[in-house]
Amino acid sequence: MAWRPLSLKEMQQKYLVPGSAPVSARLLRRLQRDPRTGVQRLRKQLQKRLERERRERDRIEAMLHFEQVLWRAGVEKIAGVDEVGLGPIAGPVVAAAVVFPPETKINGIDDSKRIDVQSREELDVEIRRVALAINVGVVEVDEIDRLNIYHAGIQAMRIAVLGLAEPPQHVLVDSRVIPDLPQPQNSFNRGDGLNFSIACASIVAKVYRDRLMLELDRTYPGYGFASHKGYCTVAHQRAL
Repeated sequence: MAWRPLSLKEMQQKYLVPGSAPVSARLLRRLQRDPRTGVQRLRKQLQKRLERERRERDRIEAMLHFEQVLWRAGVEKIAGVDEVGLGPIAGPVVAAAVVFPPETKINGIDDSKRIDVQSREELDVEIRRVALAINVGVVEVDEIDRLNIYHAGIQAMRIAVLGLAEPPQHVLVDSRVIPDLPQPQNSFNRGDGLNFSIACASIVAKVYRDRLMLELDRTYPGYGFASHKGYCTVAHQRAL
């Protein structure tokens, strides 16, 4: 059967729909030789897509810098740890610890606060699919009152790490050090936006806590927990 060039509609279906075929520099060079006006518009779209994908790969590589150093040194099981819930005035503090196989990469990973709800949910599924181990630590309100909110956050992170089914060899933590852990640790200021494993932990913890707050909203309707997740919004203050 003789080869024929794809129609513009076929190319759009192949390269512009979700889950479409990869774009390469070779493809763009081939499209550049196509005189059709519609194909040239498509080429410009695909050029922008290729540039976005390159920037995302570079961003993820930068976030994985410390993991790559440890992996090359033979340290395979690295736990990223982060907590959520220090700011709210209602609900628990939740921390997550996540361990990945070496060379894991997931596009779209970032500080959970920078990601919309749907993307967080989708990334949570992907993180759980590829991780070697995940554990969540929860510190409830009575314990928060006893410890204070700062130490409750540390306690939640400690629970998360110690409960991992695959004990890590090294721990990466957002902005603090977790006491009484046998593993070496590194702390990153604002690590949930800088480090891959910590950012993944922040996503898992955020998704988990948000679901807990939805349950609390059903149990205690009228406070708006489903919308503000326990943070001190004007609506929450009025409800109180």
